[in-house]
Amino acid sequence: MAEESTPEPGSNRSYSSVNGGRTKEECEDMIRRSLRTPMVKFLMEHLEKSGCGIGDRFIKAVHCEKQISGGYVRGEGIMVCSNHMNIQDEVNQVVIHELIHAFDDCRAANLDWANCTHHACSEIRAGHLSGDCHYKRELLRGFMKLRGHEQECVRRRVMKSLVANPYCPEAAAKDAMEAVWDVCYNDTQPFDRAP
Repeated sequence: MAEESTPEPGSNRSYSSVNGGRTKEECEDMIRRSLRTPMVKFLMEHLEKSGCGIGDRFIKAVHCEKQISGGYVRGEGIMVCSNHMNIQDEVNQVVIHELIHAFDDCRAANLDWANCTHHACSEIRAGHLSGDCHYKRELLRGFMKLRGHEQECVRRRVMKSLVANPYCPEAAAKDAMEAVWDVCYNDTQPFDRAP
């Protein structure tokens, strides 16, 4: 394991990469910066307005064994996988994506994450509204389609998430996504329109 250096007080903080990611402490700093971004502030405000108070530890950095960037767990909050984060934009995207899941969980009293259709709807919304599939991000991932890239990206990322759900085998995941696509893709709450 790489040795971590402690920055001197008042010095510029340099981030050490540990196994290609960040330490939990470094990631916590990045989460704090993320909380100051307009999109995160907007989503947090709308969670509060929807009656879902969130505490200081709602978003936390964790070390993840699985190859995931983060997740939302009802009753526990949002986790950001520090060991899979490298830059601030990645942390911001995970926080935004997972806040959309938290918003969906808050506003839908009967949301069941074991139900493929419910999970698909929230993933469609999070993929579409978070900016995960912005063409610049897709280009950096190696996907260079100019027309229709955003919906194709959302579909690809929804399927990736759904098949990781033990209750959603691939055929059921695809059927669930297709069944709710139009309604969920066009549901832009809490935004007036897709950002």
